[in-house]
Amino acid sequence: MEGKTALVTGAAGGIGEAIVNALAERGARVAAVDRDADRLRERVKYAVEQGYPVQSFPADITSSTEVESLVDDAEALMGPIDYLVNAAGVLRLAEARKLTDEEWATTFAVNTTGVFFVSRAVVNRMVTRRSGAIVTVASNAAGTARVEMSAYAASKAAATMFTKCLGLEVAEYGIRANIVAPGSTYTPMLTSMWKDDSGAQASLDGVPEAYRVGIPLRKLAQPGDVADAVVFLLSDKAAHITMHDLTVDGGAALGV
Repeated sequence: MEGKTALVTGAAGGIGEAIVNALAERGARVAAVDRDADRLRERVKYAVEQGYPVQSFPADITSSTEVESLVDDAEALMGPIDYLVNAAGVLRLAEARKLTDEEWATTFAVNTTGVFFVSRAVVNRMVTRRSGAIVTVASNAAGTARVEMSAYAASKAAATMFTKCLGLEVAEYGIRANIVAPGSTYTPMLTSMWKDDSGAQASLDGVPEAYRVGIPLRKLAQPGDVADAVVFLLSDKAAHITMHDLTVDGGAALGV
């Protein structure tokens, strides 16, 4: 990955930050994108202190205008984008019938429409170069029903199928598009779901009343576990893999 350029959304989040650092460790120049400018600045400062070639690009991926400007700026400063990782995501918990209009709209704006806007902007440039690799970070919830996660699960399912369709359409240009679907990963998004100190154990053991099984490997994923899967699918070691959905959940979805 030496000398390649990557753009990573959600770069201030737990998984996004791990992906940025994993790519930079392997020699890629990384355009780190997030709406939270202050937190992004802190993450990028740390990466730069480690000697990584990372630059921050604060942007709202729910705006197509901002996204087009972002991609133009990133390519002007860092070179043509070889890798795209759609890692931005939000979670709004509520029973389906109690979700507000705002909760539903915000979830899809970031998790689905944002993936569309960024992928479209980057891929239109990749096509002219006839190369590139994309990974969308979805969720095992995209294929497994979860209590109080209907908006999140539906948005991730939509992003998953969008990415597969995109991969089919751009395969003739040598562009690959894959999905990584994490399960419970030790990030602020996961811990925000815990009501007390028993949250971690409940993730491991399962919650029968919520029809949720535990994690057969008996451990939570770390952000680096997800980042490793993303790096593999972007790399030349996955040169003949496209439209694939790689689940990284310790067996929580029972292989479905």
